[in-house]
Amino acid sequence: MNTAVAVLAVVVLIVRFRLNPVISLVIGAVYLGLTAGLGVTGTVDAVTGGFGDILADVGLLIAFGVLTGSMLHHAGAIERLVSALLTACGPRGMPYATAVTVSTALQSIFVDVLLVISAPLARRIAPRIGDRGLPRMATALAIGLECGIVFMVPGVGAVALAGVLGVPLGQMLILGLVVVVPTVLIATAIMSALLRRGWWDPARDEQEPVAAGVPGGPGAGAPHAAATDAAATVPSPADAAPPGDSPSGDLPPSGGAVPGPGAGQGAPGAGAGGAGRADGAAADTAVSGTARRELPLALLFGPLLVGLLLIAAGAVLDAAGVTHPVLAFLGEPVIALLLALIGTTAVVGVAHGRDMVESAVTDGFRESGQILILTGVGGSLATTIGDAGLGEILGRFFSASTAAPLLMVWLIAAVLHVAIGSVTISAITAAGVLAPVAPVIGLAPVLIALAAGAGALFAVHVTSNTFWLLQSLLGQSVRGTLKTCSVGVSIASVVAIIVILPLSLVV
Repeated sequence: MNTAVAVLAVVVLIVRFRLNPVISLVIGAVYLGLTAGLGVTGTVDAVTGGFGDILADVGLLIAFGVLTGSMLHHAGAIERLVSALLTACGPRGMPYATAVTVSTALQSIFVDVLLVISAPLARRIAPRIGDRGLPRMATALAIGLECGIVFMVPGVGAVALAGVLGVPLGQMLILGLVVVVPTVLIATAIMSALLRRGWWDPARDEQEPVAAGVPGGPGAGAPHAAATDAAATVPSPADAAPPGDSPSGDLPPSGGAVPGPGAGQGAPGAGAGGAGRADGAAADTAVSGTARRELPLALLFGPLLVGLLLIAAGAVLDAAGVTHPVLAFLGEPVIALLLALIGTTAVVGVAHGRDMVESAVTDGFRESGQILILTGVGGSLATTIGDAGLGEILGRFFSASTAAPLLMVWLIAAVLHVAIGSVTISAITAAGVLAPVAPVIGLAPVLIALAAGAGALFAVHVTSNTFWLLQSLLGQSVRGTLKTCSVGVSIASVVAIIVILPLSLVV
């Protein structure tokens, strides 16, 4: 009962009183510790100890991933990659190529930044891919963006889930890849079939993007920024979000503007005001256009891909019982992502100069702040539940079978997401609540992480900044965005748990 009250209190504080999610989660953890009999000292030790333990595990990983993504963003990697995909896959294969690429290779780039750059490109490609090109590209972007956050390392949601549940990052990388690729392909195919069979009404589901605001969002209307092409002024998420939505990614409201990026969806704005930084990023892209065209695309992504391969190789060798000091060192996630960051920094520095590297580092550190703190308080909640001995009590709500607990994990995360409106916060909260349950029900922690991530995708709606950015940047009506984003990502959520369930037989 105390756990349920604590979680409900966190949801009410975030949604009703618009308190910052970090503060809300700490309040929930403190309440739980005090009511569960840990006492003042035990509660404080659990909250601070859990915070420090998880950041010791994943803090550097998140920072290195964010910095690498910032380098790629400033180097113009996304535009280059989209052009290469269009050449390689052809117009008709672009929705599938977009969904897979966004959910895997581009997850080191914060989601709002990625969306602001890629959405105008997708809008230009849409007329070339045939029937219902616009909604198909919008759906592919929405599915790829959200699934990548929670499944694919170094996506901040996936790294945070792995940290809260103590999942080796190499294992999370391999199994996350196994889940995310079929999930985005199947979900995109299902949505394409629906859209082609009369479910999309251009007259009602599309609208021309506008330079000024358009009404929308829950409650009173608010201005939404829009862009008609890649060279247009990049909108700030603060402008794109309606009242009650956070300008900092997929974080719910927290008493106004939240400094820095949201959990899993970092805004391109500096602190609460994103327009200056977003415009600056657009200027960086324009200034460095010549050098960026001359730089081989493989060199841009090469260091990051090598780092991820080292992590995966380390996990495979560890599972096979192969030990070699050099390979073990290089396969350590912190070392592998550090090498990826160093390599990316060198490539970007040679191609674009020291000023761009310094600008990317500054932006990266600014973007990583709140997600690090949020991940830490997720660890605080998990530790408090564990120290209070609530794991066995929670375990009684799960059956002894393997499938039922995973479905329960999915359901808890889905309910939390519908209530909170943040993919990453709901996933981390569900993982924190359920982490002590894993030993009781015998589930591998990686399965709980994947199931929590899948559930957190269900019913992305008007409290998500991704929803409003997709609506404004791709020229959709709210009705159309409910179809492409809310329904599309919800289908991906269901497909994901169906893909995860068979893994419980072998993991």
